[in-house]
Amino acid sequence: MTDTIAYGVALLALLVAVFAATHTVRDAPFGNPLFYAVSVLELVLVVAMVGGFVALARTDRDVSGGLYVSYWLTVVVLPPAAVLWGIAEKSRWGTGVVVVALLTVAALMVRLLGIWKGTYV
Repeated sequence: MTDTIAYGVALLALLVAVFAATHTVRDAPFGNPLFYAVSVLELVLVVAMVGGFVALARTDRDVSGGLYVSYWLTVVVLPPAAVLWGIAEKSRWGTGVVVVALLTVAALMVRLLGIWKGTYV
């Protein structure tokens, strides 16, 4: 886990959150463009998670493996869960749920970096 990966993925999550927020503000329904944007983020998250697991297996750092893995699993599960909720909720708050979930993903990516570096509390 490097700063570049963590902050890059967090930035991508923030960008997709802003895109979802524009849907919320415009009262636009959950559509294909937002679905594709979240799908790209999910693909990046899965690739980063696999890389993170490989790095965890190869490291000699004092990393809390259980905490690290649980954060990764949470980060990867949040976007699809939010998309399902967003599609099911036909009001503007369906996309609002996606915004909150993606902001959470961004925050958890920064937290993951802290866990990796051993600076978590």
